[in-house]
Amino acid sequence: MRKHYKIGYTTGVYDMFHIGHLNLLKRAKAQCDYLIVGVTIDELVSYKKKQAIIPFEERIEIVKHISYVDEVVPQVNMNKMEAWQRLGFDAIFVGDDWKGSDTWNQFEADFSKVGVSIEYLPYTKGTSSTQLRQTLQTINGR
Repeated sequence: MRKHYKIGYTTGVYDMFHIGHLNLLKRAKAQCDYLIVGVTIDELVSYKKKQAIIPFEERIEIVKHISYVDEVVPQVNMNKMEAWQRLGFDAIFVGDDWKGSDTWNQFEADFSKVGVSIEYLPYTKGTSSTQLRQTLQTINGR
């Protein structure tokens, strides 16, 4: 049986919003009473070595109107511990494609010290913003 949390948190770029994004938000909300979503600001998207196609103001507006989302905040840096100090969540949700990575292994160690759980949710296979970008490039002959 899955654990249920009071406040959950997840983040994402949410560029070219697709079914994988919706699935993650739906699964996260099913495990918490209140879901806070951090939407990555344009300047920080560069961590993926990409540029957002949809501007931040539009991406945050889209996410605000998803029924599974209770609150939306800008994600201004990658420091999840700082986000926890500001928002007070008791679980953080992330796609299972990150499980076992050095970054998330460190987050697990850090968050275990303060009683925050990390829940890895199933990654939606067959769709991603990267795949959508590749399709657009193919269509445009690049």
